[in-house]
Amino acid sequence: MAVTSNAKDSVMVVTYQVGLTAQGSPKLSQRSFPNVKSSSSDQDVYDVAVALYGLQDYPLIGVRRDSRFDLSE
Repeated sequence: MAVTSNAKDSVMVVTYQVGLTAQGSPKLSQRSFPNVKSSSSDQDVYDVAVALYGLQDYPLIGVRRDSRFDLSE
C-alpha cells in the first residue's frame, strides 16, 4: 500500500543572539512558535519572525520552519 501524507501544521523556530561568551563568540538561543498554518507561505513565516524580533533587543540570527505531516496508508 502507498503511504499518503497530509500537511498538518508547522513550527517556526527562531535563533537569536543573547550576548557573548567569555571567549567573545556569540551566545545563541532558540525559541519555537507552534501551530503555524501549513497554508502559510515561507515568506509570510519569515516576515513574522523579522517583525517580532524587530521589537526585541536581541538580533535575529536565523529562521527555520519545521513542517509536520500525518502519514497514513
